Amino acid sequence: MRIHLASYQSIMLNRGGPTYKLLHTKKALEEIGVDVKLFDMWDFNLKLTKDDLVHIFLANISTYSLAANLKLYGAKYVVNPIIFSNHPAWKIKLYQNLEKPLNKLFVRSISDYKITNLICNNAEKVLPNTIDEGNLLVNGMNVDKEKMQVIHNGVEKRFAEADASLFQKKYGLKDFILYVGHLGPDRKNGKNIIKSLRQIDHPAVIIADILHNEEGAWCRKEIEKNNNIKLIEWMNHDDPLFASAYAACHTFILPTKYETPGRAALEAGLSGANIVITPKGGTKEYFDDMAFYPDPGSVDSIIKSISDALNTTKNSNLRNHIMKRFLWSIIAEKTIQMYQSVLSK
Repeated sequence: MRIHLASYQSIMLNRGGPTYKLLHTKKALEEIGVDVKLFDMWDFNLKLTKDDLVHIFLANISTYSLAANLKLYGAKYVVNPIIFSNHPAWKIKLYQNLEKPLNKLFVRSISDYKITNLICNNAEKVLPNTIDEGNLLVNGMNVDKEKMQVIHNGVEKRFAEADASLFQKKYGLKDFILYVGHLGPDRKNGKNIIKSLRQIDHPAVIIADILHNEEGAWCRKEIEKNNNIKLIEWMNHDDPLFASAYAACHTFILPTKYETPGRAALEAGLSGANIVITPKGGTKEYFDDMAFYPDPGSVDSIIKSISDALNTTKNSNLRNHIMKRFLWSIIAEKTIQMYQSVLSK
């Protein structure tokens, strides 16, 4: 058995959730002896046999050509769609029904939803990160329910052992509010996050890759105007100082428009932080009743959840919950069982 991990071309530039999910899936599988390779699109002599399986991360226009050509080649693939929408399933399904006449009239027209449908339905298995994501794929995008198997996101055990003193010594901060992620993408809800932090009289740290777009520029300008917010424009994910930031903070916030489920929040939760996170995208499947869930569209709601979290003493409940269910070693075992079931057919 040989596994090829694949995704879109700019995945290493984006450095988002799919990037780390792919890399840590590879590492965790290798640690239990699986032959894993990064799919090499430049290998002219590549031969995929019945013992090879391609695992695609993302099901959208960026991976459509790869999935379509694997199908024509006769190769088996599974796909982790990493997709969600705040539109209800019925509305997405209605949109697809309305577009069918246009597809016939304009032969080369195709929607994002249809692309996701094609990638998923040609896969051997579809691997949503959450039950909510799976339900949306089945009920909204007409993906075959029989192909569905939830494979949860994982987190590295090292975050449970992070040393808070490293960050405290370097920056002189502890028990602060922390946000880690991108600023600039609409989904990340950066404007409401910063508007909320401006109204809370408590030190905050933002570790962010700020995009060079209009929203990114707005976020940078507003952060610079607030003395309570410290901006760190990125750290290497493997840097001990990065894990230390999670351990040093009191409350980690991720009140985005949706998450599936929010890798950074898992890392922070394993480090012992209180968690404020969007309820949308299946996050409750991971954090249960051990997090605070604001309405991401309401600044007042975000402020209340952050304030409630700051006024709650940290405990080990969420850390223990994550340790039992979501470490990469646990996810890797489930993933290899899924691979074996696909290749045995």
